[in-house]
Amino acid sequence: MYAVVKTGGKQYRVSKDDTIMVESIKAEAGSTIQLDDVMMLDDNGSVTIGTPSVEGAIVSAEVVKQARGPKLIIFRRKRRKNHRRIRGHRQDLTLLKILDISADGKTKTAAKKSAKTAEDSSTTAVKAAPKKAAAKKTTDKKAASAEK
Repeated sequence: MYAVVKTGGKQYRVSKDDTIMVESIKAEAGSTIQLDDVMMLDDNGSVTIGTPSVEGAIVSAEVVKQARGPKLIIFRRKRRKNHRRIRGHRQDLTLLKILDISADGKTKTAAKKSAKTAEDSSTTAVKAAPKKAAAKKTTDKKAASAEK
């Protein structure tokens, strides 16, 4: 299964576990993003071409790192005028690792994260109960010292 996605004004052919360098996307390293501008989708020979994009298709990707491209030198010169200008440029880039391609918009990674979140919230609730009991003990000590 592969897809053609558009990001940063360019198109990329991606499949699961590919890594691609795209123009800068504002996201932290390690976070998961979703590219929803899928222009074409191939699911084992079943090709879907979007007009302009495939409805409901999503590509999930993890931001590996934020990087910068190589330095480009722009040199401008006018002959016989002794006019020269040198300027440099480095493009901001983002390295993405493709996690999942979904034709129906439901991502497998989102389901796993929601299950982990449910587990974390149940663990947090268990940890919160002893803290409340400890707070009551301190108020009992304060009340006893106030009576004296």
